[in-house]
Amino acid sequence: MNIRKVLEYALQREYEGKAFFEKNADRLSNAAASGAFKIIAKEEQRHIEYIQAHLDALDTNKPVEQAAPELDEVEILSGRAASEMIEQSVSESMVADLPVLRMAYLIERDFAEFYEQAASKAEGEAKDTLEMLARWEAGHERLFKRMHDEAFEKYTEMPWGG
Repeated sequence: MNIRKVLEYALQREYEGKAFFEKNADRLSNAAASGAFKIIAKEEQRHIEYIQAHLDALDTNKPVEQAAPELDEVEILSGRAASEMIEQSVSESMVADLPVLRMAYLIERDFAEFYEQAASKAEGEAKDTLEMLARWEAGHERLFKRMHDEAFEKYTEMPWGG
């Protein structure tokens, strides 16, 4: 496996993911969902910098100088905050947001699967890097799946007309 090709492909996908989240953050009607998109866009930028540091290290044949970023800020969107966010969406029509949340979930699931598959074929530091990226993306995937599913459930329980 050519780790450079894998990282170059990953870098391009991370740029695309970041652009998706930035573009849609202001289009979402639900303030909490919009906030989550803004946080994820920042996380994608951290992924970009992390991957670029690994590519730079390959170019110079030196160890990666950038330390692995701390855990994702997505954790602040778990538990009570996430529940309150979904409750807020009942008072706001989230019908238009549902497809965007679904797309966010699918993007993150695709990222996680890509990194998991690449990690299964890699060794050493490359394997560790790809596994870390897979864990990050899997966390994002879980967040957007939960947001979508809970918002959809609330929406289906609402009286007609929202």
